[in-house]
Amino acid sequence: NTDFSTQNEGEIMADGEVRIYREMINKIYCWRETREKGFLMRAPHCHPYFELFYVESGACSFFIENNVYDLHEGDFLLIPPQVFHYTRYPFGTCRRCNIFFGENDMRECVKAALPGGGEFFKGIRIFQVPEAYREQIAELLARMEREVKIDDGIAEHMLRAQLEELFLLCARECAFLQELPADIHTTDRQIVKAAQFIGRNYMDDISAADIAAAAGYSPNYLSRKFREAAGIGVHEYLTFIRLQRAALELVSTADSVTEIALRCGFSDGNYFKDAFKKKYGVTPSKYRK
Repeated sequence: NTDFSTQNEGEIMADGEVRIYREMINKIYCWRETREKGFLMRAPHCHPYFELFYVESGACSFFIENNVYDLHEGDFLLIPPQVFHYTRYPFGTCRRCNIFFGENDMRECVKAALPGGGEFFKGIRIFQVPEAYREQIAELLARMEREVKIDDGIAEHMLRAQLEELFLLCARECAFLQELPADIHTTDRQIVKAAQFIGRNYMDDISAADIAAAAGYSPNYLSRKFREAAGIGVHEYLTFIRLQRAALELVSTADSVTEIALRCGFSDGNYFKDAFKKKYGVTPSKYRK
């Protein structure tokens, strides 16, 4: 049972993980935590705010945007709003930090200092901290984490200043990858092939056998491997991609809901409406309004 919404988020969990409600993103959140090898996330997810993920030590694997990347010590990953992602820890102990923030939590002058200016925040970004500056980054993240715990009338202003300081420090010292290169891909290349096949062909009547053939796996083997990498099954991921595209077309075209559903691969209008409401919490018509 895969729920792509952000419901049941808002409290600090027993393991220290912060869950955030949609209406609480007027605050910046930062927490650092160690994950042991084999730790499993509850489910893949997306959310209506930015996430900055940093690997302080160790390594982890990300399934994101039809691709899989291995992140290592000193790597930052910027995840824009509503981007599907799932994290695995197959390599051993990993110390990582998560920062959640909103679109308006940084001044335009700070955004302008980053590669591409404001365009920097429109896509997935990977950037790497040189070893000489990692201690400085770790100290700044520890200060941000303390401010989250203080949570007084000054903390939110301190966190905004620290978030800006973090991005400015990265702008000065980090190596920004202009493209996401093949040499940081995981060895799960067949999973990448399957996800990219779905991304290219979601509008067609494709089957599990078609996806498996594109990946070079049998359907049963692909189903197991895909779930390990992405946290959900092949069919659930196909449905997610179709719904995501339908949501975009609802707000960017004047086409009818039926036309959009058919164009995004849904042959059953009622199934589309039910699946859409489950994901977004409203009917397609209300979402468009």
